Amino acid sequence: MAHNMMNNTEAVIFDLDGSLVDSMWLWRAIDVEYLGSFGIPLPEDLQSRIEGMSFHETALYFKDNFTGITHSVEQIKETWNRMAWDKYANEVPLKPGIPAFLSHCRDRGIRLGIATSNSRELVTNVTKAHGLEDCFACIMTGSEVTRGKPAPDIYLAVARTLDVEPARCLVFEDIIPGILAGKAAGMRVCAVEDAYSAKDREKKKSLADYFIEDYSEIMEGQARIS
Repeated sequence: MAHNMMNNTEAVIFDLDGSLVDSMWLWRAIDVEYLGSFGIPLPEDLQSRIEGMSFHETALYFKDNFTGITHSVEQIKETWNRMAWDKYANEVPLKPGIPAFLSHCRDRGIRLGIATSNSRELVTNVTKAHGLEDCFACIMTGSEVTRGKPAPDIYLAVARTLDVEPARCLVFEDIIPGILAGKAAGMRVCAVEDAYSAKDREKKKSLADYFIEDYSEIMEGQARIS
């Protein structure tokens, strides 16, 4: 039986990378390869600087902050999409326990959405690769709202599209800006364990309402109240 975190939940909204799929490792590899093609080493604090930014905002950041990049912002985005495309289709697994949890939600009439900072091309690719195209009533990207995470804009936009009050939405997030975005939207947030943000585990637990290492914990009633 699902944990009581599902009580009064009419919609579940997932962040994509690190929350619905295990893909955060991929972006560091792409950053290293892309910057390396211009002879630029990867700054150690790059991820903390770009966390929460939309795909477009991240491309702007690269163009503004790495003077050796000769690509336009649009070329940067096209290159990243091309580099990530095959990996999302073939190398990025769903987070453990996701298929059973999605079935649980659908069986109970809970509406499902995705709120991602990634590009629409890649989120479409990954849902298709896992046969999830028909699962989500709303997929929203950071480029479709004014402010990226930790602002609540994207979560509020998904809730409006799903026609569910924010207080009846449950968000799954793996990074701090995303957790803050869900909380700022007036939603309950479950932090998801991810190796990429393991250093922030205790802070994630303190900011979120719940914490899981695996979605099967929800089905087994073992999700922890933070």
